[in-house]
Amino acid sequence: MKISRPGPAPSRLAIACTLAALACAACAPVPPRAAAPSARPASTAGCPDAEDTTHRQLIGTWNAEVQGGAAARVSLRPHPELAQSVRGTVERGGTAAQAAGDVDDGDLTLEESENGKNISATWIGRVVDGSCGKEIRGTWTHAQDNRPLPFVLRKQAGSP
Repeated sequence: MKISRPGPAPSRLAIACTLAALACAACAPVPPRAAAPSARPASTAGCPDAEDTTHRQLIGTWNAEVQGGAAARVSLRPHPELAQSVRGTVERGGTAAQAAGDVDDGDLTLEESENGKNISATWIGRVVDGSCGKEIRGTWTHAQDNRPLPFVLRKQAGSP
């Protein structure tokens, strides 16, 4: 009994070439994977994420815009008694109020006092992602009317 093969038998040369091609392919270097696109533009690559912002990024002078209110300047420095906190002033319309607060996981809480004893307003905000800790948005609420107004804090250029 004779077994027949379908089609002509491969030549030894064809088999050798196929084996050589497989060996070359197995030894070839694997091309590197394409790098994952960066979640941040190159200009913010060294910046902390909003969640990593600390009280140190709050230190300095900020321009404040409160919807429907006078522009203000907020100056903050390290709090002398509370580590991880800041203290300073909010200046608007020729008057200055005291301020103290902190940032935790990117969330800002700043309390303002016009008389140095009672809280007259609160700033509750969030550090803007990709802003390098130089922009905060949230709501400012005056204790007298308890009406929250949107605010934006932007750190002044050249401020630490």
